[in-house]
Amino acid sequence: MNIEKLVIDVKDFKKNFDEHGPKQEGLEPGDALNKLKDFKEQFSVLDRKYTQFANGENLFALPNQDYPELVKTQGELEKLDKLYNLYLKVTETIAKWDDTLWVELPNEIEKMTESIEQFQKDCQRLPMDTKKYPAYIVLKQKLDDMDELLPLIENLSDVSVKDRHWEHLISLCNKDIDYTNENFTLKDLLSANLLEFKEDIEDIYDSATKQLKIERQLKEDIEAYWETAEMEVKPYQQFLEPCTIGGSVAIHQEKLEDHIMQLVQMSAMRQVEPFRPEVTQKLNTYTEVTDTLEKWLKIMTYWMNLVAVFTTGDIAKAMPLESKTFRNVDQQWKKIMERAHEQKNFIACCQNDILKNSLPKLQQDLEFCQKKLDKYLEGKRQVFPRFYFCSPNDLLKILSLGSDPHQVQDDFALLFDSVKKVTFDKTDRRLINSIHYDLGGREETVDFDEPVKGEGLIEEWLCKVESEMQRSVRSICAGGAQEVFSMGLGDFVQKYIAQVALLGIQILWTQKITEALER
Repeated sequence: MNIEKLVIDVKDFKKNFDEHGPKQEGLEPGDALNKLKDFKEQFSVLDRKYTQFANGENLFALPNQDYPELVKTQGELEKLDKLYNLYLKVTETIAKWDDTLWVELPNEIEKMTESIEQFQKDCQRLPMDTKKYPAYIVLKQKLDDMDELLPLIENLSDVSVKDRHWEHLISLCNKDIDYTNENFTLKDLLSANLLEFKEDIEDIYDSATKQLKIERQLKEDIEAYWETAEMEVKPYQQFLEPCTIGGSVAIHQEKLEDHIMQLVQMSAMRQVEPFRPEVTQKLNTYTEVTDTLEKWLKIMTYWMNLVAVFTTGDIAKAMPLESKTFRNVDQQWKKIMERAHEQKNFIACCQNDILKNSLPKLQQDLEFCQKKLDKYLEGKRQVFPRFYFCSPNDLLKILSLGSDPHQVQDDFALLFDSVKKVTFDKTDRRLINSIHYDLGGREETVDFDEPVKGEGLIEEWLCKVESEMQRSVRSICAGGAQEVFSMGLGDFVQKYIAQVALLGIQILWTQKITEALER
């Protein structure tokens, strides 16, 4: 009779399970979980009875009674148990995450992401029958939501996200997010319904990362470089005090151009808004520094070209008004360079008000001196055209030292193609007796018929040297034309300079040919 009662109990259990168990439609997952626990206990009682009866039947060799409803219910309970075990595990895990403090989240994000990925794999492996239950739908939604939320949470916890980005998020969500509170948790953040603003949060993060890049570029690249960049001011030629810009100025100019380009590109970016005043200020500063530096270097070139001309030598004496103007410029220039040497910092030197106010007048005065000097040099070239063969710097050197002929001894080769040096009289040191040329290790000399005195204006006594050179060579040619017929050819070539020797040989050859033709 007990077996018959068990059959009836199993059928009643199955009917009750189907009608009032965890499978019924519209049942909340929490209620379904409670029912599942209840029906698992009922099933356990019936399963123990089934085992006892089956053992008794086997003992007395009786046929076993079948309980198909019990077997079917067991399979359904096992499937539901897998579903709700996973549901419970996911629910408890997420509930635990909710209490995680915001300051600790950056270290937990990776573990959370790995857990969600594993839960999603477990969810996919659940039996197909369970996927129709509300608990599965809720479970899958929870996992999908967390799968989308974790990247957003990771974005918001990034070091690039600043207070301004949180304020933007708060205005979007229209909810007070107390992210600065030390007790701020993940649950507090999730209460803002982040998924509704997913695209906005992604845009906020994208802006934050780009703004962090801009900020670091401004601070660590541009600003840090110019904080340590120094203006190197060094002496020039015979001047002991620092008076010219040197060293790494070319590198600083390249950096200026590079940083100006970077700032222009930044200013065109949408994300630059928080830094726009700083970017604009730096762009204006570096542009102004570039303009000032270009003027400064241009004036320095003028000064370097003119300082030797107007401070010493004959040109300074010949141009007293311009020399006075240059001396005033020179004094102001050295004060500016001394200040730059003391100040050191490259940007500060170029932004010095005294410098910027002085440059226009310095440039004006130096250009005046340069124009007058060019006119002066052109006048010298008109008198002695061979000065056109010289570079401006060589010509300035020659003119500056022209009052002493010995000082221009090394410059004769610049003026005359075949003159290496001249010989001065031993008694009168200004008197030039001859010219010399080195012909492949053999020196040739042309003695002047009348020595030329190197005194007065250099262009005038150089003209006399040129004239006497021509006259003396002409005289030597005339003598050679006579002696070529009376001397042996070897003696003739040894006696005369190569140019005259060749001329004599040509005259001799012409004479011999003429005689041969006449015969």
